[in-house]
Amino acid sequence: MTWQLIKDAILGKEQDFTSLPLRTAIVVLAIPMILEMMMESAFAVVDIFFVAKLGEYAIATVGLTESVIVLTYAIGFGISMAGTALISRRFGEKEYHEAGTATFQLLIVGGVISIFLGVGGWIFAADLLRIMGAEESVVQSGTNYARIVFAGNTAIMLLFLINGAFRGAGQAHLAMRSLWIANGLNIVLDPLLIFGIGSWDGFGLDGAAIATTFGRSMGVIYQFYHLFNGKHKLKILKENLHVKWETIRKIIDLSLGGMGQFLIDSVSWVALTRMNAEFGSAALAGYTIAFRVLIFTILPAWGLSGAAATLVGQNLGAKEPGRAEEAVWLTTRYNVIFMASVTGIYLLFNQQLAGFFTDIPEVRDVAAQGLWVIVLGYIFFAVGMVLTQAFNGAGDTRTPAWINIGVLLGMEVPLAYLLAFTFDMKYLGIFIAIAICHSFHALVSLYFFRKGKWKTMKV
Repeated sequence: MTWQLIKDAILGKEQDFTSLPLRTAIVVLAIPMILEMMMESAFAVVDIFFVAKLGEYAIATVGLTESVIVLTYAIGFGISMAGTALISRRFGEKEYHEAGTATFQLLIVGGVISIFLGVGGWIFAADLLRIMGAEESVVQSGTNYARIVFAGNTAIMLLFLINGAFRGAGQAHLAMRSLWIANGLNIVLDPLLIFGIGSWDGFGLDGAAIATTFGRSMGVIYQFYHLFNGKHKLKILKENLHVKWETIRKIIDLSLGGMGQFLIDSVSWVALTRMNAEFGSAALAGYTIAFRVLIFTILPAWGLSGAAATLVGQNLGAKEPGRAEEAVWLTTRYNVIFMASVTGIYLLFNQQLAGFFTDIPEVRDVAAQGLWVIVLGYIFFAVGMVLTQAFNGAGDTRTPAWINIGVLLGMEVPLAYLLAFTFDMKYLGIFIAIAICHSFHALVSLYFFRKGKWKTMKV
């Protein structure tokens, strides 16, 4: 039975998640979502592994560029949340044609926004790196890398939002495959384009950006094939190809909360990265490595949490709020078990994990310290992830956004500054602030979830 479930999950057998037993539904949804996020986390780790061989300036460039490109991630995340909420609700109501029309509106919104962001990023790449506190040597070596990454905005955006629609439809296997294609190509191309082959020296740091952009573009092509081939319940047919302003307004409304969540999280991250830059390139490189390693477990946990978003949306659409809430508690239990199991690994092997990516002692020590400090809050992180996804799946994207404003901006950034500079704890103070505030974030989310307003959302 277990193996059959795993097989069904990976192969993408169509299921009705409003009637399937909840434990079965969570497994069928979570397996491809976890595998999808494992590939994303593998991409993050592999990418920094190869870039780290180019030196600390290259690592710093990647870290600073990502701190800016998060604007695209934020918008993509917001539209993705809107997609999951809208599509899951329509699927719960069995309104499959309306789901296709809504998906086309998602493409319009995301495509237009991404083009503007890409052009702006290309033109102002060097200035953006300077604003982030990059040393002039980092600006000189990293501007082309940043320009190529910014030029890939549309691929990033579409990959995000279409996968959100797939998840809302319960077609998590398609989201998984598109990301495996995107990141699998990146992993293969990274060393070839960075270091070359034979007598060809490659493109250096620029090769990492080219590999990433090409891989993501191929993932989007795969998504388009499955959206337009008419073989799945979620499909875009000729009759769906029209602008529906009411749906676009709903997407924008839902997206604002999702964007707010990620933007506030990102602004906090940018502020912490900017603080860390004050302690030199080695500290910034160690900070970047620590987060790439942490992502290896955070993203799969986020993938497991995604099952809650789909189940909440579809079951609310089917007028089953009690079943939706039960799905959240079950998913939370599984996520806590997962995050607790990996906490010990980071506590015991932080030096070895950091040393795998760099042999520069100062960089390695910063990264190792970041690993063991931040994971002290991992169990709380697990709860917060599921509850945030549950709010989003219900279409209540604003509650998590307000929580982020209060906890991450109002608490995390000031606390990090206080510990790092006033108490002279430097980057250790930043790591402590992250562990404390994200744990508190989970407790606040739990309070608002129990109030139950999310059950009454109309999407």
